[in-house]
Amino acid sequence: MLLLERIKDFWLRFTTNTEFMVAVLVTALVFAVLYYYMIKFLSENNAQDLVWIFVIVMIIGAAIVSIINTVNNSVYLLIPAIFVIIIITLFSVELKRLIWAKRNAKLFDVRKTEGMKYDEEKIQHCITEIIKALQNMSKNDVGAIIVLSTGNVPSQIIDSGVKLDSDISADLIESVFFPKTPLHDGAMIINGAKIVAAGCFLPLSQNIDSFPKELGTRHRAGIGVTETIDVISLIVSEETGIISIARGGKITRYADTESLKNILGKYYWQEL
Repeated sequence: MLLLERIKDFWLRFTTNTEFMVAVLVTALVFAVLYYYMIKFLSENNAQDLVWIFVIVMIIGAAIVSIINTVNNSVYLLIPAIFVIIIITLFSVELKRLIWAKRNAKLFDVRKTEGMKYDEEKIQHCITEIIKALQNMSKNDVGAIIVLSTGNVPSQIIDSGVKLDSDISADLIESVFFPKTPLHDGAMIINGAKIVAAGCFLPLSQNIDSFPKELGTRHRAGIGVTETIDVISLIVSEETGIISIARGGKITRYADTESLKNILGKYYWQEL
């Protein structure tokens, strides 16, 4: 009975008080948008269980606030606030990557309409030269990091190295990473058919527990840049010669010719 009386009182106030009606509708709209993006973000990051927990807690909280008259309604607002804090804590890497993707949306649009209009012969040449360089360095145990960008690498990273703006060739890539050369310890940034810069410093991955301990600083850097920016890293191990592919904070080791052709084909044909 108490619940029904509270519902009747709310409805009466809602239909007779314009200011209260507007406040309720605006609040409902704001929280609907917030909940939509929270649930969408969690679903896209394979956290459906957390979505169900959130929904159940919200329902239970609503029932408690409605039934127990002594509970302040504002306490109910703590539930989404707590979940926002949980999401920020658990998914900090994914949030960084999402922010960078939004920040560089205009650059991506330019790339789609202008920057990647190459003919098939030129694209195949780029793919062939990159794979040739990677495999040659792998055979000779030469360490390397090549970042495939879409014009979205921050200027701080580009400026930390040496700008080249050169056409892609296996000889140039190998010469940059040849041991004891000035640029061999940094990363090479490729954008389309151009080598933008070399010798660049990348942010290291902080999720050191999520990949094998035998992976060193080069792999941490190659993975770290993909955690915050939507790029692909091609990594050659100096110790083992193993070629790895990093994307979205995940690493795939033992990349062969077919897997390299596949990832480079997707990159150049804009299927990312």
